[in-house]
Amino acid sequence: MDTSNTPELSALADTAGLGLSAVVAGLRTSREVTNKIRYRGEIRELPSREAMQKLLQNLQAALFPTHYGHTDLSDETIDYFVGSQLNAALCVLKEQVRRGLYFASDEQQDEVELRTRAAVITRDFAHQLPAIRDLLVSDIQAAYHGDPAASSISEILLCYPGTTAIIYHRLAHALHKLGTPLLARLVADIAHSATGIDIHPAAQIGPSFFIDHGTGVVIGETTIIGRNVRLYQAVTLGAKRFPSEPDGSLVKGIPRHPIVEDDVVVYAGATVLGRITIGQGSVIGGNVWLTHSVPPGSNVSQAEMLSECSKL
Repeated sequence: MDTSNTPELSALADTAGLGLSAVVAGLRTSREVTNKIRYRGEIRELPSREAMQKLLQNLQAALFPTHYGHTDLSDETIDYFVGSQLNAALCVLKEQVRRGLYFASDEQQDEVELRTRAAVITRDFAHQLPAIRDLLVSDIQAAYHGDPAASSISEILLCYPGTTAIIYHRLAHALHKLGTPLLARLVADIAHSATGIDIHPAAQIGPSFFIDHGTGVVIGETTIIGRNVRLYQAVTLGAKRFPSEPDGSLVKGIPRHPIVEDDVVVYAGATVLGRITIGQGSVIGGNVWLTHSVPPGSNVSQAEMLSECSKL
């Protein structure tokens, strides 16, 4: 459809004096003809980042009402407050799940089916929230016991970016497992923007997880982390290489990130790459570049890695 001569565009161009009708027409040609990249070639409603940010605030308030909700709640009012926050969050979530489901499959889906699936996913997600909170309490306790600078649980909830990142990850991971990968990835990016910590929603992370300081931490899609693991700032748990198909496109979904077993500490600036295993109870020192598995109880330092390289 040619829109270059519509009254609205003509008026806009005349008022602004910039010839915008030609620009708009050129963008339409790029969008509809030369570089059409719409999913299945159609215009669809995308999940809303603003709506997700608001519902995440509601969910935080439902999980920890006096810290992220109101400080003056009483035993008589707290359940009502939690219920109101959940109701607000889940009503919005159901619509956002519906929008996200359109991108979760290459098959054409009926609108009624999408709404039904969205309602089921939202219900199942809601019923996971008590278990998610239990996990988060273990993470918060790990932060309190693992950081000598922590003066209280409230300080950790209100001031620690690692806590915000793991709250959002626990929620994103649940959505990912329920079949809404785009929505889960949006939650992860909201957390990344707020904290500087980038955790893929598919990453599997056990209880009592603590990210100290946190800025620059990256945890890849197929990472598996055991219980009672601690990471410091600028740690990367990433992929070493990316296998490709014969046509050059990358193979997706294969295990390519580290397995970090229980009770491991990874210090600041360490880079751990590939599908390798860091054995239980190991300590990975600062700025180490590690691309091979290490057995349980290992203590890997930068000096040791330089010594290994000198023997090559």
